[in-house]
Amino acid sequence: MKAPRILGLILARGGSKRLPGKNIRPLAGKPLLAWSIEAARACAEIADVVVSTDDEAIAAVARAHGARVPFLRPPALAADTSTSADAALHALAFLREQEGAQFDAVLLLEPTSPLRASSDLPGVARLLAQHWDDTDAVVTVGRVHLEQPGVMKRMDAHGCLTPWVAGNASGEEPAWFPYGVAYAVKTEALERHRTFYPPRVLGYTIERWQNYEVDDLFDFLCVEAVMQHFKGKLP
Repeated sequence: MKAPRILGLILARGGSKRLPGKNIRPLAGKPLLAWSIEAARACAEIADVVVSTDDEAIAAVARAHGARVPFLRPPALAADTSTSADAALHALAFLREQEGAQFDAVLLLEPTSPLRASSDLPGVARLLAQHWDDTDAVVTVGRVHLEQPGVMKRMDAHGCLTPWVAGNASGEEPAWFPYGVAYAVKTEALERHRTFYPPRVLGYTIERWQNYEVDDLFDFLCVEAVMQHFKGKLP
């Protein structure tokens, strides 16, 4: 098929409890959210960059950094129990019904995972396109060091991800953790399975320095230290 039309989607709700205001908290000279917007805008494979938020302050920051915010997310889709899949499906439905915009796939960027190499988003998009007929999604994964085994993944010789089973005593086979650098899923698969982990998922590996997600102040400080190491210009 021709290159898929991809929506770059950033979900950034307000109301963070462990680190209030984290999505617009300054990180290495710009709001945390801005790093994801700029990465998406720099990716030629992404046709449109949309931020889905329930918060006017976040929406203003997103627009200031070049993203579109064509709607505010309904409160029911911005609660602690809301899923990313439901928010993504809401965004797709809005863009289709209100703007007539159709997308073959969604590339989700979590603003709390800003440590992206310049090649990551194009690499994820191309991997999905190359395997369009035999996979449903691509997820960025980092090799496990300290993460909990319940969310670990195995990767086979073909790059396919399956659940990791504890008890790998030999230590020879690595486990992989799905960090939020990027999740790319075909729209059809997202609508059918309502998850960014449909049955057929490929792993796209990232480097050790990218294995951070900002959930609390300690995470934020770790990410900021990495940014300072690279002087704000990631590889």
